[in-house]
Amino acid sequence: MTDTDTKKWYVVRAVSGQENKIKNYIESEIERHGLADFVEDVLVPTEKVIQIRKGKKINKERVFFPGYIMVKANLSGEVPHVIRSITNVIGFLGETKGGEPVPLRAAEVNRMLGKVDELAVQTENVSIPFTLSETIKVIDGPFNGFNGTIEKINEEKRKLEVMVKIFGRKTPLELSYMQVEKI
Repeated sequence: MTDTDTKKWYVVRAVSGQENKIKNYIESEIERHGLADFVEDVLVPTEKVIQIRKGKKINKERVFFPGYIMVKANLSGEVPHVIRSITNVIGFLGETKGGEPVPLRAAEVNRMLGKVDELAVQTENVSIPFTLSETIKVIDGPFNGFNGTIEKINEEKRKLEVMVKIFGRKTPLELSYMQVEKI
C-alpha cells in the first residue's frame, strides 16, 4: 500500500455560494499539477428541493452545507498547498494555524454521505397525496376554482384524470398534482 492509497475525507472551507465553481477549480488545479493520484473525490453535498414558481414545479439542487466542500484525498506534499491557494478557498476545517488539516471521523463521513444518499432516495419516493374518487379543487389553469372527482391516477407522469362538472355536463381533465388541491 503506497502513500497515495491512504485517502481520508477532509472539509475545505470556501466562500458560500461558490461551492460548485470552487469544486471545479480544485479538480482542474489538482489535474494541472499532476496530483490526481492523491485526490480521489471532491464533493459538494447537495439536496434536491422542489419549489413552485408561477404555478410551475421547479427541481433545484440546494447546497446542504453552504461554504463547505468535502475532499477525499491524501494530503501529502503539495496537495494541501494547491487546494489552499485556490481563489475563494478559506482553508481546511479543523486545522490550527500552521497545523495539519484534520480528517473527518468515519462516523461523520457516513453521516454526511448517508444524508446525501437518503435525500436522493427520499425525493424519488414521494407518496401520492391523492386517492381515487376523492373530491379535489382545481387551483391552476383554465378550470381554476372548479371542483372535480379523481377518476384515474398516473404515478409515473404525476397526473390525475379528474371529472369536472361544467354546465351540468361531466368533462374529463388531465391535470398535474400541482394543479389541484384537496378540499
